[in-house]
Amino acid sequence: MSAEEHCAASDVIELLRSREWSVATAESLTGGLVCAALTAVAGASDCVNGGVVAYCPSAKADLLGVSRRVLKAQGPVDPAVAVQMARGAARVLHADLAISTTGVAGPDPHGGAGPGTVYVGWWTAHASGAKRWDLNGDRAAIQKQTVDLALDVMCDLAGGSASSRSKRT
Repeated sequence: MSAEEHCAASDVIELLRSREWSVATAESLTGGLVCAALTAVAGASDCVNGGVVAYCPSAKADLLGVSRRVLKAQGPVDPAVAVQMARGAARVLHADLAISTTGVAGPDPHGGAGPGTVYVGWWTAHASGAKRWDLNGDRAAIQKQTVDLALDVMCDLAGGSASSRSKRT
């Protein structure tokens, strides 16, 4: 992947602090990497409430309250699942903003989706949603790209602009 403009974790933490927002993560395919990126920033404890790694469908349902009906009908790689994961993380971790990741890092398809199919979901008191990306690369590359995309979504939701973004590779 070529170098692109991405919001660095330090930018996200700075934006969250300035708004006095807390954040939580709900992660599947990234396995805690988004929360790890945030907590690698000094002072992250001012706004990071925590993260939930819910890798299997039953954990998504049991820990985050994702609808079993939706999981059965749509599979775990779905925008509705991503939104419900984020909403569940916000609820259980008492956060103003929650971000979720679900998808297939590969190398094999899973849940009816091909490798590189990724959803980043979000929840705030005023908005929720999910966005799909079709990424390329091996497992590590897809996970890293997903972390970058999740940071970008958090930056956008917290009101960051392109000028506040750091260059990341």
